[in-house]
Amino acid sequence: MTVKILALCGSARRDSLNRKLLGVAAHGALDEGGEVTFISLADYQLPLYDGDFEKEHGVPEPVRELQALFAESEALLIASPEHNGGYTAMLKNAIDWISRPRESGEAGVLLFAGKAAAVVSASPGPMGGIRAMLATRGVLEKLGALVIPQGFSLGAAHQAFTGEGKLADGKADAEVRSVGAGLVRTTRQLAPR
Repeated sequence: MTVKILALCGSARRDSLNRKLLGVAAHGALDEGGEVTFISLADYQLPLYDGDFEKEHGVPEPVRELQALFAESEALLIASPEHNGGYTAMLKNAIDWISRPRESGEAGVLLFAGKAAAVVSASPGPMGGIRAMLATRGVLEKLGALVIPQGFSLGAAHQAFTGEGKLADGKADAEVRSVGAGLVRTTRQLAPR
């Protein structure tokens, strides 16, 4: 069974450390037989979520596009950067919008509920963005996602990658890949027989 994974990063930076880490985790998912679709949240111009805006203008088309991508996926692989001890406003805003009702009237939270998810994080700091990773896990769990126990936070990330964007430390590389592989295995176990 091929597992369709949606991979996204909470950073818009072109040379994002978290996007590089997401790529390593995705390789683990691919090695396990997953099919990974990468998206950049920077490609979706989303206004800040505001209930009054939604009431007056409805759900923006870029949100509908994201909701469709979430609906097509069976699992979520998220890299969560840390900004001042929390996850990024870009990531939170996207999650808030995606959770809004779909055009069909179906609750947007169902795009998360019961879906396997994994979270990784990278930071130049020594803690590797673990606070952002844990906060992201909490939000996903609140929405009903089944966040796998494996996760990875990469400290001193600005020194961890080779010029080709690979992790220089083989042990760290294997651990990050195991997050992606674990996501595929868990999703298969959750699939109806």
